[in-house]
Amino acid sequence: MADIIILGTGPAGISAALYTARAGLDTLVIGRDGGALEKTERIENYYGFPQPISGKDLVQNGIAQAERLGARVLRAEVLGISFDGAFRIQTADGEFTAPEVILATGSSRKSPKIEGIREWDGHGVSYCAVCDGFFYRKKAVAVLGEGDYALHEARELLPLASKVTVLTNGLAPQADFPAEIEVATQKIASLQGDGVLQSVRFTDGSSLPVSGLFVAIGVAGSADLAKKLGAETEGASIRTDRNGRTNIPGLYAAGDCTGGLLQIAKAVGDGAAAGTSAIADLRKKRG
Repeated sequence: MADIIILGTGPAGISAALYTARAGLDTLVIGRDGGALEKTERIENYYGFPQPISGKDLVQNGIAQAERLGARVLRAEVLGISFDGAFRIQTADGEFTAPEVILATGSSRKSPKIEGIREWDGHGVSYCAVCDGFFYRKKAVAVLGEGDYALHEARELLPLASKVTVLTNGLAPQADFPAEIEVATQKIASLQGDGVLQSVRFTDGSSLPVSGLFVAIGVAGSADLAKKLGAETEGASIRTDRNGRTNIPGLYAAGDCTGGLLQIAKAVGDGAAAGTSAIADLRKKRG
């Protein structure tokens, strides 16, 4: 068990790791990649760089700095999170535990452009199988996505629902879905219902009767993970105090996932605040 797990290898997560590692905490950082920043070609507005730097180089420099200070960095996709006295992080590479977690995986910029998806939000459309799966016991449900995150959500629903179908919305499946999970690759036209969601209509004219649609596109974002633990969110943003604390003791958030200015400078500052809060809280807890 680590002292703290930080989810996200971008500027917010690595900034937090610099503080927790220097404070002597056993720090594990988990992230699949450097997010949107890693794809940025030129950065000219970040303090201390007289010449432009690429996002990829900035991300790699930060990770190297954190590792030099003792943080462990694991390249893995986060699939889920739970709490049973300690936080448990599920990844494709296994499960990891810690008494504290900082969410810093950025803000999801993927919003499915499907007619009716916003209208049925909370009335059949959900973004958390662990949170809402109970309400669809013995009912047919669908999971929107094509990768490991969609597979993880579908498996959460299998013991509850009468039928689970993964909808890839025209994309090729990227995960190895078992036989008990049906996969439909047709492009989605719209969601249909009367008061509550009743079916998914495809562009080929066919339809699939469902009572619930669980959105799991791409990878799990910070807000998705926060909701699984009951943390307060507002849209795609996690609510925190000024020091990065959520309403869940031991759970912190930093960077784009908390909303506001989506800039590196803010992310680094958020990470520092969340990291120092986590250090203080863990020391107080341990006396």
